[in-house]
Amino acid sequence: MQIIKSPEEMQRLALDLKRSGQTIGFVPTMGFLHDGHLSLMRLARPKCDVLVVSIFVNPTQFGPNEDLDAYPRDFERDEQLCADESVDMIFYPEPGNMYAAGASVWVDEESLSGVLCGESRPGHFRGVCTVVAKLFNLVQPDLAVFGEKDAQQLRIIERMVRDLNFPIEIVRGPILREADGLAMSSRNKYLSAEQRKNALCLRRSLDAVCLNFEQGEKNVSSLRKTMAELIDAVSGAEIDYISFVDDASLEPVESVQFSTLVALAVKFGSTRLIDNTILVP
Repeated sequence: MQIIKSPEEMQRLALDLKRSGQTIGFVPTMGFLHDGHLSLMRLARPKCDVLVVSIFVNPTQFGPNEDLDAYPRDFERDEQLCADESVDMIFYPEPGNMYAAGASVWVDEESLSGVLCGESRPGHFRGVCTVVAKLFNLVQPDLAVFGEKDAQQLRIIERMVRDLNFPIEIVRGPILREADGLAMSSRNKYLSAEQRKNALCLRRSLDAVCLNFEQGEKNVSSLRKTMAELIDAVSGAEIDYISFVDDASLEPVESVQFSTLVALAVKFGSTRLIDNTILVP
């Protein structure tokens, strides 16, 4: 397994692979890998000749009061996990090598980015789109795998690939959960034992809304109220948003008549967790 730190070297190797007719699969991550990341690698591995995983904590997608400096990092552990999954290359650049001094070109998505996490984290998706576009240019993948847990991010990347004509297949990876139902996330490490227990209210609220929907309830106000009451009853849980949006356009809906993404973000202390499900009539 190769570890590549230079963007120029990564691009050169990728172009050599493409010229030799090999297919490249790509899993972009910010490191501190867990089974959710590994499941994405397992999706990509049989679909490509060469599997590349990037580990890069991207500074441009963090706001001024967010957890960039505290974001968990453990490269040696990540390296071993990648080796165990038969990854061929780890791209592990430094921020100073990824962004030129005085960088002034950015990739903005203007339709899907203003709601959900984009509303509470202004500028976040500009940073995401820019770094993913840069990674696509450097790694030259034929396919890239993104997880459904970050549902808005996934749809924005799909839109960027469509609108900018990237010749890349985007593969969706299902949400992977802990045994008790909490969606796997690198940020789960921040939770105290009590917060970790309380965070299960996210999954309980999604299960409850699915049950209510299956029983015939389609009114979004009623469904959202069910979720909010379950979360508000938990000590220390602070709702950032509970949103019901069209699964394709991310436009808010008042009634579940078409495939609807139910997404929520909840804070426990300084830790912000997201989760989602899809209601299909």
